[in-house]
Parts: sequence; structure tokens; C-alpha cells
Amino acid sequence: MDIRGGRCVRLYQGNYDEETVFSEDPVEVALKWQSLGAPRLHIADLDGAARGAPGNLDIIKELASTLLVPVQLGGGIRQLKTIEQLLKVGIERVILGTAAVEDPELVAEACRRFSECIIVAIDTREGWVATRGWQQETRLTAIELAKSMLQLGVKRFIYTDISRDGTLTEPNFAAFTELVNEIKRPVIASGGISSLNHLKMLKQLGAEGAIVGKALYTGDINLKQALDVVS
Repeated sequence: MDIRGGRCVRLYQGNYDEETVFSEDPVEVALKWQSLGAPRLHIADLDGAARGAPGNLDIIKELASTLLVPVQLGGGIRQLKTIEQLLKVGIERVILGTAAVEDPELVAEACRRFSECIIVAIDTREGWVATRGWQQETRLTAIELAKSMLQLGVKRFIYTDISRDGTLTEPNFAAFTELVNEIKRPVIASGGISSLNHLKMLKQLGAEGAIVGKALYTGDINLKQALDVVS
């Protein structure tokens, strides 16, 4: 679930100028996914990602307190006190992206204090890691970043090929497979997942999980069928 301006939206390839609004009520949407059996809710705070600090805290708090399933959140989380605040209001896992590149010491301390509650998001465009709401490119590869994070105590990753995100095409299976095989740690797949076959393939390739967004809103993926496929 991507939240921007208090609404459920999806961007196309991470472009903030190409936004589709799917709902004005994120809580209603989250309860719907929960009722259909979603085992976990993934939230991206797009306002937070762009400005470097959480931007939809009231809605995030309401989601964390309302839902029975665990919630993980990313977007603009770049300080230890923000991590602490989010965990206290009921977020189960906090996702670090930009901080992983720009502030490794924060990641190390977060892993020391919060362990399994920390996930690092590796978001790439044309093979290079992008940060700051996917607006700034680096000269880091996914594997380079992942290996440096392992040394800091990171236990879980999310991998997204930005060029596939929100496109309803297909995941970057080759890049995902290379990352999983190289680091041998839990990796959650994201970006371009739009069919039950994609989920089957990702499971076979070793994905710990998959984040499905736009395909749920459009009906390309039926959540109940998807859960049956991977169970």
C-alpha cells in the first residue's frame, strides 16, 4: 500500500508525476486486504520518502492500531528516534533505504537494538541503487549494498527493480536470482508482480515473500488465489 497525501496511490516506475489514486481511505483498503487473508501489510510512505521524514503519521498509526496482521513500513525513516517511534505505535518492521546508503552507522545501531525489526530496501534502476524516494541515483550495485549491510547485521532485504514497479509487466527475475544466490539471506521481491505465475516463479527462485500492489487494485491478481498458490 503506497500512501501519498493521505490516499492510496500507485506510481508508475516511481515517477511522482505519474500517480493513480485508488482510494481516499487507506484504512478501509487495508481492512479489505486483511479480510481476504493478507498475512502482512506493506506500507510505503511516499511523502516520507521524498522529504526524508514520515509524512502520513496519523494514518500510519491508525493502520497499526486497527489491523490484526503485522505491518511493515518504509519511506523517509532516517533517524533512530523515528524507528523507535514507529515500533512503539505498533509497526512490526521498519524498512531503511536511503539510510542504508547514506548512514551505515544508523543501520548498524538499529540492527543492534532492534534486530529482526529492521529490513533494508534495495531499489535499483538500470542496475544502480537509487535513494531519496528513488529520485537520486548512486554508483552502487544491489549486491555491493547488500554485502555491506550484512556486515552491519541486516538479516532481511526487499529488492525492487524501479523500472518494473507499477507497470504490471513482470519482476526482474534475473537480478533477483543473482541477489538471492549471492547473499543467501531472506529477500522479499517487489516490482512488476502481476500474475500468479510470477508468484510461483519467485517462490521457486527462493523469495521469502512478495509485495503485490497495483495488481491487487486492478484485479490482475486475486489475493485469495495468490495465497493458495504460494501456500
